[in-house]
Amino acid sequence: MAVSTQEEVKAIARYIRMSPHKVRRVLDQIRGRSYREALIILEFMPYRACEPVLKVLRSAVANAEHNNGYDPATLTVSSAYADQGPSLRRFRPRAQGRAYQIRKPTCHITVAVAPNVEE
Repeated sequence: MAVSTQEEVKAIARYIRMSPHKVRRVLDQIRGRSYREALIILEFMPYRACEPVLKVLRSAVANAEHNNGYDPATLTVSSAYADQGPSLRRFRPRAQGRAYQIRKPTCHITVAVAPNVEE
């Protein structure tokens, strides 16, 4: 199923306070699935990353419905990925007056949906 990029409608959530590695674990499960399947999967997966991914998926479908007039029942998740954002740097006190750096990662979640092309 080849989807042109002109048909794709996407949504991006930026600076989500979560590791991109943990978000990718969830995105791998919904990539290539229909919108309804993806919703069901995200509702019942036990990971914390499901909440922002669900939000971005719903936003992408709303964009497709409002801006392009697509029917949500015909949409599939054409691409979904998480890029690394800037890390928040914090310091923790350690023994003998030292300070260790703690990195709190952020990520940018992108979900693109496209109408399902039946051939």
